[in-house]
Amino acid sequence: MTRIFSGVKPTGHLTLGNYLGAVRQWVAAEQKPDEALFCVVDLHALTVEHDPARVRRLSRQAATLLLAAGLTPEKCTLFVQSHVDEHARLSYLLECTASDGELRRMVQYKEKAAKAQDSGEGVRLSLLTYPVLMAADILAYRTGEVPVGEDQRQHVELTRDLAVRFNQRYGYTFTVPKATHPVVAARVMDLQDPTSKMGKSGDAGPGVVFILDEPEAVRKKVMRAVTDSGDGGVVYDPAARPGVANLLDILAACTGGEPAALADGYTGYGALKRDVADAVVELLRPVRVRHAELAADPGTVEAVLRAGAGRARAIARPVVDEAYRAIGLLEP
Repeated sequence: MTRIFSGVKPTGHLTLGNYLGAVRQWVAAEQKPDEALFCVVDLHALTVEHDPARVRRLSRQAATLLLAAGLTPEKCTLFVQSHVDEHARLSYLLECTASDGELRRMVQYKEKAAKAQDSGEGVRLSLLTYPVLMAADILAYRTGEVPVGEDQRQHVELTRDLAVRFNQRYGYTFTVPKATHPVVAARVMDLQDPTSKMGKSGDAGPGVVFILDEPEAVRKKVMRAVTDSGDGGVVYDPAARPGVANLLDILAACTGGEPAALADGYTGYGALKRDVADAVVELLRPVRVRHAELAADPGTVEAVLRAGAGRARAIARPVVDEAYRAIGLLEP
């Protein structure tokens, strides 16, 4: 039996990109005869300037949305990262395994550090080391598969490297995981800037569709999506026509079609945008309805998270204790 683990960071409201690139894949993963753990990784939200109250609010909202999207406590373990101490315990051991150079090569560190410097903020040490904490999130559970979006591939590769290195130095301790990705829409792009990922951490803009957006807001954003200049019609060419390709990727992910094949059914951008808008609205409708029901009963969500943390702790503690012994620390 393969153990599956993945997490979502509460740094902003979850987007269509989060849903298509990760969350929907998690719901499918819990249907397998495997063990699945999903986590709101709130410690990762502390690596940049943040409002504590907002982190708490978004953590609760993220957990509620994961349940609304279809995760069921009977089939998976859903919990909050900071509720399980083993994540932080293991992170330090892996910091003693990682090198400064390989962390500074992380693309997201370079991008976020540059953004922080440009805005006049200091770059927190945790921004450099958070890929190690992410590795601890995964390795603490002897995870076999990590279903993530394409932008997290580099971090999972680092996790694999650290697991192999630790095992070679101190004896077999960790399972070496692999990343899995959805076939289409692994990385949904911003509707106004189709060369950039549709991210939840940036400013709320017309190019970002949030899961909890009202239907009319979704339609407005999709209908104003940037397409591409030229008279080539609707063709699927991510390199030369990223705007149209992004719309086709979204439509394919919503309907189960193939982007290139869907392109053949359109002669103009207007019809394509209308169909994308309709598909996204219908895809998100049941999630929004269920979220409203769960938000009205916060005690249910809190009970799920408490139970999930207990199950996660029971799995992670023996693994982390074994890592402490392997690296040379005395038992208490």
